[in-house]
Amino acid sequence: MNACIVGWAHTPFGRLEQEDIESLIRRVTLEAIADAGLEPKDIDEIYLGHFGEGFVKERFLSSLPLQASDDLRFTPSTRVENACATGSAALHQGLNSIAAGRSKVVLVVGAEKMTEVRGPQVADILIGSAYLKEEGDVLAGFAGIFGSMAQTYFDRYGDQSDALARIAAKNHRNGVENPYAQFRKDLGYEFCREVSDRNPMVAPPLKRSDCSAVSDGAAAVVLMDRDMAKTSAKKAIGFRAAEHVNDFKPMSKRDIIAFEGCAKAWQQAFATSGLTLDDLSLVETHDCFTVAELLEYEAMGLTPKGQGARAINEGWTEKGGKLPVNPSGGLKAKGHPIGATGVSMHVLASMQLTGTAGGIQVPNAELVGIFNMGGAAVTHYVSILERVR
Repeated sequence: MNACIVGWAHTPFGRLEQEDIESLIRRVTLEAIADAGLEPKDIDEIYLGHFGEGFVKERFLSSLPLQASDDLRFTPSTRVENACATGSAALHQGLNSIAAGRSKVVLVVGAEKMTEVRGPQVADILIGSAYLKEEGDVLAGFAGIFGSMAQTYFDRYGDQSDALARIAAKNHRNGVENPYAQFRKDLGYEFCREVSDRNPMVAPPLKRSDCSAVSDGAAAVVLMDRDMAKTSAKKAIGFRAAEHVNDFKPMSKRDIIAFEGCAKAWQQAFATSGLTLDDLSLVETHDCFTVAELLEYEAMGLTPKGQGARAINEGWTEKGGKLPVNPSGGLKAKGHPIGATGVSMHVLASMQLTGTAGGIQVPNAELVGIFNMGGAAVTHYVSILERVR
């Protein structure tokens, strides 16, 4: 790949009552450019990942990064949307621009302000990413869709409630050390395993502890042409792979628990990079629901089909395991402000590779895998990052 990440920024995730969508975008725009050692006038192009769809009333946001500095005026800027993979979609547009020779330096911002709407309205907005002709009436919205995946998996391979609870507990335990995380409390396995007043069933067999939360937040990266980065950047994170795969949208046209699009994206990434899963130091993966992480273990090749529970039950994916998965706390603890998520994953991976990840640091991280997914396993992005400077 002929682009590198040379700077980044990240807000805390959560219910950010003092921030609006503009302030979130402006904040990470300025901080990422400064972190790259650049000035706003150095930016050739901007891509803004923002799901929107009614979470905020204002819909046309592509020029909001320009609010950060008058020197950004007239910089071409485009809003990108691809469901829960919106952030990675925006980043890929930046990579494509550099690959085409159109730009040398690209700012990619991912941002979402989800907490201005409440309850049923949130579910109504999110279900719009499903195939409404067949899936629009699913109870509990997207939790219901992933609940049906979990039940299908249980029917085929046996009840895996213990494994889902261990995934939730792992990610909350990891999130304690992440200063950007929405939830920084170790909930423990017993809490995550049992139904209670504080952990009710949401979409059987998924409980509240199996579901990522509504969240506000933003993240940004500065991309630079690789040759330019090698000579002028103070730090540079290169892409060994950056793959994008889309599957059919209707769940009825797929084996919904095979996660074939996820598997295909990982296979392409390994083929492009010449690497294998065993080469990776850690993975940040899309755990919008705990069952998604379980299925992703199998899709990335960590276990055979139907045996994903082994990875968590035997400690493989713990921070000190053979392949730490979501040392950041994942979407489950960190939060999932939709447009920001994919960019956030790349920021935190870059921090791992530069040894600046603080309490979530995996020792001697050299290669980091990232998987970001949109919809009901419809759009899939895999990156493999390494430090080049």
